[in-house]
Amino acid sequence: MPESPANGRLDDLRREGEQAIAAAGSVAELEDLRVRFLGRKAELTGVLRSIGELAPEQRGPVGQAANAVRRALEEQLESRGAELEAAELDRKLVEDRVDVTLPGDPARPPGHLHLITATRREIEDIFVGLGFSVVEGPEVEYDFYNFTALNHPPGHPARQLQDTFYFSSEVLLRTHTSPMQTRSMEKQPPPIYIVVPGKTYRRDSDATHTPMFHQVEGLAIDEELTLADLQGTLLEFARQMFGRERRARLRPHYFPFTEPSVELDIDCFNCGGTGRLPDGSRDPLCKGSGWIEILGAGMVDPNVLDFVKDMGYDNERVQGWAFGMGIERIAFLKHRVPDMRILFDNDLRVLEQFG
Repeated sequence: MPESPANGRLDDLRREGEQAIAAAGSVAELEDLRVRFLGRKAELTGVLRSIGELAPEQRGPVGQAANAVRRALEEQLESRGAELEAAELDRKLVEDRVDVTLPGDPARPPGHLHLITATRREIEDIFVGLGFSVVEGPEVEYDFYNFTALNHPPGHPARQLQDTFYFSSEVLLRTHTSPMQTRSMEKQPPPIYIVVPGKTYRRDSDATHTPMFHQVEGLAIDEELTLADLQGTLLEFARQMFGRERRARLRPHYFPFTEPSVELDIDCFNCGGTGRLPDGSRDPLCKGSGWIEILGAGMVDPNVLDFVKDMGYDNERVQGWAFGMGIERIAFLKHRVPDMRILFDNDLRVLEQFG
């Protein structure tokens, strides 16, 4: 029968293990010590396995002593492991700390507004400077506000020119921001000076038209407003947008909700109003006319005011004018965009040109 291990050896194993564990400097080193003192080939494990070979009277004391050493070493391994993991975490937090105030690597260029948004804000700023307020309205609109209250009664041929997307016979995607004329006048008596930017929808798609586009509607109602006031206001807008040297003219036109109706042209900034380029060729921007159309306008039709007469808009006492322009068209002209559809393609090579 093999000789029983001395209790002194178990004490030596415990002391060696505790000293080695206390001196361990990393989790990996601690794992090596666990294998060394508690692994399958460890001396302590061999003692435990050989207990059955001892005399019956030795098995209990030796087993208790060996198990006590194993538990002591396991507890110290767990305690020391927690300490080392916490220390390693603190070290990594310090070493891997990121200064979020530093630029990226490589630094990303700052973003900028989309050309349409930038143009819309520029238009708004101009008219706010002229005394107008900015209001917004719903994109899903009632037929009444989109057509009927703007002098487009059912069956009117002008409705066909603004074919849009209908949810029902009475609910549609608005074809212009003009419905806010009536909605705004319903909320306040005259005088009223507003511009209405927003998205609008029509069934058009080509180089100069898109199914969804942006428009700015303008409305001014007061006593003694005339077409001359409209011309002066729009001339100032054109000069702030396209240059102080611009000239403007009003040309007769037709819109159902204005009478008389006009279109505003400005002299072509590409050819200087001559219609010819320096090489003598025909200017494609103004098509050789020397003038560029930028918006439609006119005096508000008395029939439109009749829908809000109860709010003080008596067409015998007040009158005014309205205008509407496509934001894409203004951007199209000012920045020489060749095809309006590229503004919606999200091609960064294009969009970054207007930062």
